Amino acid sequence: MNIRRTRIATAAATALVGALALTGLTAGVATAAPATAKAASPVTCTGANTRVEVSQVSRPINHLLVKATNTGKVPCYAYGAPLLGFNDPQAALPILRDSIPQAVVTLEPGQSAYAGVRTSGDGGHGQWGTKLSLGFQGRDLAGSVGPMVSPAVPKGTWVDDSATVTYWQTTAADALFW
Repeated sequence: MNIRRTRIATAAATALVGALALTGLTAGVATAAPATAKAASPVTCTGANTRVEVSQVSRPINHLLVKATNTGKVPCYAYGAPLLGFNDPQAALPILRDSIPQAVVTLEPGQSAYAGVRTSGDGGHGQWGTKLSLGFQGRDLAGSVGPMVSPAVPKGTWVDDSATVTYWQTTAADALFW
């Protein structure tokens, strides 16, 4: 009878350890399972680990959509907003402060972040946008990190001094809402 109870208790303990291992609650429980590989830590999205595309949209008018896709092997954080400048600017476009998301946009490999660009409105001093420079912000939002990129500007892009850019968003619809 004692041998049967011992086998039942051993089987129950083994099942419990297995269940705890599946849920990650193995603190204080010794197991013979092999160690699992540590997940890669996210990095900052930059021109080195993303592909950037800029496209015209039909609505809203006078807007472009910036799409940054993580081409790396680990997740990356799209901090703040893209630092955009048309035609060799002295300063980046102003960031539309109302568009700040609730959290930093995290891109798994292959996922994309989006930003909306209002190219013109009631501003003056307009010009045709022929060249675009884009930088990524770091965690401290104090400037550009990593290499800059120069995505193609859609033909017929008019830019005036009322142009603005949104923060990075998780969907194109959210980026173009502003």
